[in-house]
Amino acid sequence: MRIGLTTVAVLTLAASAAHAAPAADTVIWGGPVYTDDDAAPTAEAVAVCGGKVCFVGSRAGAQAMAGAHTKVIDLKGATLFPGFTDAHAHLLGIGERELTLNLEGTPSLAAMLQTLKARVAATPKGGFIFGRGWIETHWPEGRFPTAKDLDAVSPDNPVVLQRADGHALVANSAALRLAHIDRNTVPPSGGAIHHDASGEPAGMIVDAAMGLIWPIVPQPTPAFKVKAFQAGFKVYSSYGWTGLHNMSVDYDDALMLEAFANKGQLPLRVYNAITPEGAQTLIKEGPRQAADGRVITRTLKFYMDGALGSRGAALFDKYEDADTTGLVQMKEADVLPVWEAALKRGIQVTTHAIGDRGNHLVLDWYEDAFKAVPASERGVNPPRWRVEHAQTIRSDDIPRFAKLGVIPSMQASHAIGDLYFAPKRLGPERLKGAYAWKSLIDAGSIIPGGTDAPVERGDPRIEFYAAITRRGLDGFQNADWHPEQAVDRKTALKMFTAWPAYASFREGELGAIKVGYRADFSVFDTDFMTADPQKILKARALMTMLDGKVEFRAEGW
Repeated sequence: MRIGLTTVAVLTLAASAAHAAPAADTVIWGGPVYTDDDAAPTAEAVAVCGGKVCFVGSRAGAQAMAGAHTKVIDLKGATLFPGFTDAHAHLLGIGERELTLNLEGTPSLAAMLQTLKARVAATPKGGFIFGRGWIETHWPEGRFPTAKDLDAVSPDNPVVLQRADGHALVANSAALRLAHIDRNTVPPSGGAIHHDASGEPAGMIVDAAMGLIWPIVPQPTPAFKVKAFQAGFKVYSSYGWTGLHNMSVDYDDALMLEAFANKGQLPLRVYNAITPEGAQTLIKEGPRQAADGRVITRTLKFYMDGALGSRGAALFDKYEDADTTGLVQMKEADVLPVWEAALKRGIQVTTHAIGDRGNHLVLDWYEDAFKAVPASERGVNPPRWRVEHAQTIRSDDIPRFAKLGVIPSMQASHAIGDLYFAPKRLGPERLKGAYAWKSLIDAGSIIPGGTDAPVERGDPRIEFYAAITRRGLDGFQNADWHPEQAVDRKTALKMFTAWPAYASFREGELGAIKVGYRADFSVFDTDFMTADPQKILKARALMTMLDGKVEFRAEGW
């Protein structure tokens, strides 16, 4: 067989180039690799150089880049994904859940009271007790807790127990007295105080009215926040996340997170959305980030309405099971000047909206802001403004998200929790536009997937499972759950990789395993793209990497 001179030259050049290429810092192979790159969705191996992906392809190709000092990671059958990012969570709350009275998963009011009784026994008389995480919708008692319920086990200690969604709380009589809340107290706009049959406060305080209670709740010290953040880092890394979009953050807490990053103590990427109280500071100073890029602060977070469970979500028509249409917590005249200034400064805006009226108002007000500030005057265009939750939407509003360029940031686990009670709240017609992932995507939207932890557990396994099955963790589903709104696995992967990257302006460096992208990876012992859905719920996170550095490795792996 004869080989032409041209062929010889090509082979010689290729060999020379391979010999000249610097050795990779790390090569990874030995299991399925899902890149989330539509041009090459799977690979056999990946190589990392200087914190970035420098090769994606065959094992032989990666082997050619392995030098004497290259670290080789054998997946041993585990699955490599781009780094999973939670597009909506509350990092401080995740850590606080580990350090305070955690009522998550409490099966009944009676069980909650027993937990509280134990905490009272361990607390000095008169000492304040705060907890969070209860949800009454599945309790056999079938009702909200009351001050009298809490008084029975805590007559002397002030008690405030926040509902899991963060939009309501129950306080005992001692706490109500400290807060000077009585039968004559008028709730602020956007809030509600429940009363009993005699007209006295029943203990339930909803949305904006919680502002009457917060002054009496002991505030976390800086030292406590450090411990809470560290607890949150540990939990989220162990779940397999490499990053999160951190919602409703105090400006000073964003600076604290930057300090963690600057000391090399942050194993996650954190994209901060600041509370309205920090709006003027962020608009004045502009977007900011830590030196290593692991903390970015460029978003403002607002609240249009409350939550469905506590009937604070703003609806056009009354709830099916209560004489209310929910609560609107903002006025356009108040926020529009701030939003226009944010547009000009290149600050992203995101707004919590749950009910159909809440979502409609956000879209209307965003549209007004966009009209007031033409593209030529914006700090960044498109601005990629977001709506957090987007849970119940009128059919006419679904295509408006894509038309306006507004991103619906949603949490799959909310559906599989809420759909046990949402039919009673909304009725069959409104359910058609509830948790409507597939309808929004088909209309041209992307959906960054989040968890809203600590409202939910914050587990990527649950979120992926919920997105592809739209079933309860026990497999339950009925027609009310609208199974047609489930998404396929390729889409679900994008919800936790590529789409959070786009929603945070980082699609050119995160969200996929591609040459030149940051080497952020999540490794699980189960192939989410092929495994039985129930097996996904039992998967184990084995490793996370950021910038090519191992930040978490499971014990024994």
